[in-house]
Amino acid sequence: MAQQQAEQIAEGAVDTTVRLFEDLDQIAIAVGSYRLSLLDILTILVTVIILFVVARMALWGIKRLIRRAKRFDPAQSLLAEKLATIAVIAVAFFIGIDLVGFDLSTLAVFSGALGLAVGFGLQKTFGNLIAGIILLMDRSVKPGDVIVVGDTFGAISKIGTRAVSVITRDGKEHLIPNELLMTEPVENWSYSSRNVRVQIPVGVSYSSDLELVEQILIECTTACDRVLKSPKPNVWLKEFGDNSVNFEIQAWIMDPESGVGNVRSAVLKAIWWRFKEENIEIPFPQRDVYIKTMPDKG
Repeated sequence: MAQQQAEQIAEGAVDTTVRLFEDLDQIAIAVGSYRLSLLDILTILVTVIILFVVARMALWGIKRLIRRAKRFDPAQSLLAEKLATIAVIAVAFFIGIDLVGFDLSTLAVFSGALGLAVGFGLQKTFGNLIAGIILLMDRSVKPGDVIVVGDTFGAISKIGTRAVSVITRDGKEHLIPNELLMTEPVENWSYSSRNVRVQIPVGVSYSSDLELVEQILIECTTACDRVLKSPKPNVWLKEFGDNSVNFEIQAWIMDPESGVGNVRSAVLKAIWWRFKEENIEIPFPQRDVYIKTMPDKG
């Protein structure tokens, strides 16, 4: 008896569902020979949601596999993730079209105008997308590189679909379009090597012992933690200036993303205190004023 009641309830549920689908299919609009019902709309929505969830899960799994692959460097991993994203989206789109049964030929009337609108509207978007892929393929820039573009100096934190994110030393994040890195001159401080040379000018008076000055400059520069021991720092006598003998310190660092100005500051502070100890004068411009005649006090 209970089994018969369960079967009747199941049959009733099925009949109700079928009638509901039929009623939803009756509510429709027609555009030419194409008919779109409320049931079709719900089917499309459900299909889109399912495909979206499946695509996100597939992308999550693919990205995890790529990031765990030790043979890929950061640039190659990012490129592989972007190509995988494009492939998954394309596959999901065509599967969705097939499942819904949508006939793309119905858009033939609008294809000309739609293509023109998309071409103008998405020209920059597709341009930046292709530029980003090219940048990753030739590895001219990659996450972690320190670059200079125009007046922007900083480290690349992310290469996105539309723009490259560059974080400057003051914490500001600049979004530079990918196309700009393809068309504008770019200084990459860590393209082939992370070593960067820092120039520090120092001037002393003409009465100074030049050999002692060179020794102090080398010692103070070498004592800085961020200055590399190899290549060794060098000191050059640059010129005999109007008021001073001018030297130039050339030191190498390998972490330009941590800043350059703070290295100069640390070295110059150490030089200042050593010059104080050795009574070496740092000259400054002075002017002598001659008074030919004194004004009459009366």
